[in-house]
Amino acid sequence: MRIDADSHVDETEATWDYLLPGDRQFRPECVQIEGNRDRSWISGGLSFRRANRDYRRTGATAETSQLLDVKARIEHLDRLNIDLQVIYPTMHIRSSYVGHADVELAQVRSYNRWIADRTFSTAGRLRWVAVLPLFSMDEAVRELEWAKEHGAVGVFKKSVECDQRLVNSPYFFPLYEAAAELGLPMCIHVGSEGPHEAAAPVALDTLKAFDPLINSDIGERFPALRFGFIESGASWVPYLLSLHSGAERRKQMQSDVYDSALPVDTELFERRNLYVACQSHEDIAYLLPFGLENRLMVGTDYTHADQSSEIQALSIIEQRALNGEIPMSVVEKMFDANPRRFYGL
Repeated sequence: MRIDADSHVDETEATWDYLLPGDRQFRPECVQIEGNRDRSWISGGLSFRRANRDYRRTGATAETSQLLDVKARIEHLDRLNIDLQVIYPTMHIRSSYVGHADVELAQVRSYNRWIADRTFSTAGRLRWVAVLPLFSMDEAVRELEWAKEHGAVGVFKKSVECDQRLVNSPYFFPLYEAAAELGLPMCIHVGSEGPHEAAAPVALDTLKAFDPLINSDIGERFPALRFGFIESGASWVPYLLSLHSGAERRKQMQSDVYDSALPVDTELFERRNLYVACQSHEDIAYLLPFGLENRLMVGTDYTHADQSSEIQALSIIEQRALNGEIPMSVVEKMFDANPRRFYGL
């Protein structure tokens, strides 16, 4: 099977048709920003960016990117030779609900019901990652249970959110416990709590989750819980592993045992249940010795047109294997076994 581990949907007016009757005052309205080609969703005193797509760059269409025509998206997957696509949101990548828990609860519930409805008839070819009302943790756990029952395969998570809380904050432990019990992974996707003009800082924000994850007891508390780094590439892995190794050496210097040649921990990703979605241009052969053979996945970033987007990503990596750059056995794991294990497919 060929699995696209990171694709997207562009929210549309129909996304908000699933608001509960008592929440309809929180329905976002689309407003054109004066002097700017972009638009915004405005709701409850909050503003969220709604991009204008150049479909010549994305390779998608309005019908496929917004799931206006689900059949057309499936047909496009057939042409791309993709069997299954995991869908992430767009609006929530750069968003903050600080001080607006009621707006968050209303909108994410509507989003989840919309995406569940739009993907229901695809026989499992379109799967989705749930967005949760994290400022209302009891509701978040209930929403997670609903999402699992209706086809969700993961939890959308940013590295810093809920008023600047890191991923190791005990605030998130009820969510982690519930996700572990349900077999759903935490998907640390590119994103930021609040608007950013530049894409690069948002990608770097994702990596802020790495140190809190590996230097906390989350792995011991929730041994079955999987974490994935999505859309930030994989080229950062050797650098951050080397920093981790240096930190371990510094700890040893405080004891009677010190190994100046302490090797990089190439079993860390396996031991801590970590996965990474790489990009088609990266030096995958170089990355493999760092313990990533069973941890790498591939995403197209379908519908978007930024530094992470490559609609032909799977075909490009397959061609690199045919050219002898990467073992085909590894590529097969990246396309199938690894994302299947991560998302519990």
